[in-house]
Amino acid sequence: ACRLGRCSALFLEDSSLSCVSSGGRGLSQVRQHSAVIAPSLRLHTASSTATPSQPLPRPSSREVFFGVVGAATAAVLLASASPPSKLSVAACAGDDLSHELFEEEQRTVALFDKCSASVVHINTYTQQAGLRGALGLHFDLQEIPTGTGSGFLWDRQHIVTNFHVIKDADRATVILADGTSCEAVLVGADSDCDLAVLKVETPVGRDLVPLVRGRSNNLRVGQKVFAIGNPFGLDQTLTNGIVSGLGREMRGDTGRTIRNLVQTNAAINPGNSGGPLLDARGRLIGVNTMIASPSGAFAGVGFAIPVDAVARVVQQLIKWGHTKYAYLGVAVAPDNLTLKLSSQLHRHNLLPLEGVLVISVEPGSPADKAGLQATVRTRGGLLLGDEILSVGGKNIGAAEHLMDVVEEHPIGATVEVKFRRRSREEGVPEEVLVVKVRLAERPGSLTHEVSTSGMSPGGCVRGPGAVSFAEQDRSRL
Repeated sequence: ACRLGRCSALFLEDSSLSCVSSGGRGLSQVRQHSAVIAPSLRLHTASSTATPSQPLPRPSSREVFFGVVGAATAAVLLASASPPSKLSVAACAGDDLSHELFEEEQRTVALFDKCSASVVHINTYTQQAGLRGALGLHFDLQEIPTGTGSGFLWDRQHIVTNFHVIKDADRATVILADGTSCEAVLVGADSDCDLAVLKVETPVGRDLVPLVRGRSNNLRVGQKVFAIGNPFGLDQTLTNGIVSGLGREMRGDTGRTIRNLVQTNAAINPGNSGGPLLDARGRLIGVNTMIASPSGAFAGVGFAIPVDAVARVVQQLIKWGHTKYAYLGVAVAPDNLTLKLSSQLHRHNLLPLEGVLVISVEPGSPADKAGLQATVRTRGGLLLGDEILSVGGKNIGAAEHLMDVVEEHPIGATVEVKFRRRSREEGVPEEVLVVKVRLAERPGSLTHEVSTSGMSPGGCVRGPGAVSFAEQDRSRL
């Protein structure tokens, strides 16, 4: 014990350890303890080195006690003076946090650093007439903020967002990731797809970098996704989750169903609309558009328009200012009225409706040229028009399905339309006919304006909706 204590005392006196971090115990602390622990051992150390053959004197009980205490204390101090941790080295290295992050965290940080510069914050405004002045009425236009949303750079000039973000706006400003504010001009919009394209002038000295586009036809449920946007006005917010579903259908603002939506549990809140949904490599796979929630706040179910559909629509908006679709030229009865009419026909032992009922035919349209007949109102009630059963070999069972099937075909394509014509003369049975129809481009008369304000250069294309009936028509049906 005496020799162990003597060696410990020697080590404590002669150690050359130095302080490497604020968390370690340096040489000054070690030497301070050594001076207290082994004052009597220095005498034996000096005498033992004088004559190597001389036997060591027998230590006293005091020396044994201090030797044991010295050995234990030396072990504790050596442990406390261990090399610094990686965290301490990183703290001394400056602002480099790479040594503190896990590999997955490093990939997420790199993704945000790469993609966030391509995400923008959109503010919209409307002009309203206001009153001011105490001596008279002065009508002045006041600009009122109407909302905020998100968007992203499609190329170096164009920004993609949701239609409902800029709907009814007189003016929109785009705030880039560095805080630069730019005036935006509406290029075009498609309300049925809930997409819009804005154009900004590239600021001097800025190089706008668009997002890298991926694909949505090979997405898998369970793969990781990220959303960047401005929820509640908090710009450059990153959330993550997974693809929790594919091929979802939700009804948009215009009443048309948006199909093949990507479902995700990445947090999407008001203000995220129009922002990008990214895969784990930072590639664009969708545009965040809506959530399913009973309260209006995020409940774990969000939806994004797949990038394949976005690319098809955006290319047309940039080229023409609106989307071009093939059309047939008919307006059909709403599905609920078709069901009511079918039940009435069934009660009178007549064949119920199996397809969609033609209410009106646009003059000069492909349907008009093919000879399709519309429903006619008479004093005795309504004479039913043709009932479209199939288009291009696909059975039609709903009004919206007819629009989807027609729009699948290119403009100028010739398709077979199968329909049932009920006789308007008593005793003559109905017949099923097939005609060939050459689809035309949907005309401008069916284009509905995005807004009557200055933001609308032309408008966006909207499909022919179902005709609404007056109450007397419903009773006659």
